[in-house]
Amino acid sequence: MPIYKLKTFARFARNERIDDASLTEAIKRAAEGLLDADLGGGLIKQRVARQGQGRRGGYRVLIAFHGADFSVFLYGFAKSQRENLDPRELRIVHQLAGYWLNASPEEIKRALEAKELEEVRE
Repeated sequence: MPIYKLKTFARFARNERIDDASLTEAIKRAAEGLLDADLGGGLIKQRVARQGQGRRGGYRVLIAFHGADFSVFLYGFAKSQRENLDPRELRIVHQLAGYWLNASPEEIKRALEAKELEEVRE
């Protein structure tokens, strides 16, 4: 199952020291039906733990999720910094999710080559 992260999300993950194994685990939980929130239209919210801590006080990540077939990490934030997205931000992330969930294999390939997307490595 291909798992990707947007360039901006990859920067966030690096800065917060969120490793690819933690991201992969979030997708595995979602594939098993363990969603923290289904925001509709293929957009889900999952919790990711801080290093050495639990998921409860960690990070919230928004993912364009198409079952076990395809996922793109779109946006992340620390729960300690904000509770949730405002409605305008949520609309933007929904649009991003729709774009990536409908992207062709050629568009994905171009985005990888342009480094707009990075593959999540287990």
